[in-house]
Amino acid sequence: MEELTIKVDGKEYKVKVEESSNGKIKVYHDNEVYEVETKGDIGKELFEESTEEISSEGKDIIKAPLPGIVVAVNVKAGDVVKEGDSLVKLVAMKMENDIIAEKNGIVRDVAVKKNDNVNKGDILVVIN
Repeated sequence: MEELTIKVDGKEYKVKVEESSNGKIKVYHDNEVYEVETKGDIGKELFEESTEEISSEGKDIIKAPLPGIVVAVNVKAGDVVKEGDSLVKLVAMKMENDIIAEKNGIVRDVAVKKNDNVNKGDILVVIN
């Protein structure tokens, strides 16, 4: 569990947060528990629907290995990438995590943008 200060409608709150078993975020404040969905959850559903029509054969779907905040997106659709190239940087628990290409290919789609919150398993990038 991590302690954070969040701002809602201009007012700051000290909260504790943790990821729930269903991938959502539990927020604890003043003896109340709120289960919230990040922008990444909503976008992920739409993105998954659009990629269901695409054959996954020969594609590499890069997913978030842990929940965090996207601090950099280093590629865009159409970019040629090589194995080991940095695709996205996530910050989780005050540590920067470089998400790299696992193979050579062409970026088919980027499902996140800078400052997005993502959960473990959220789709970040699709490479042909």
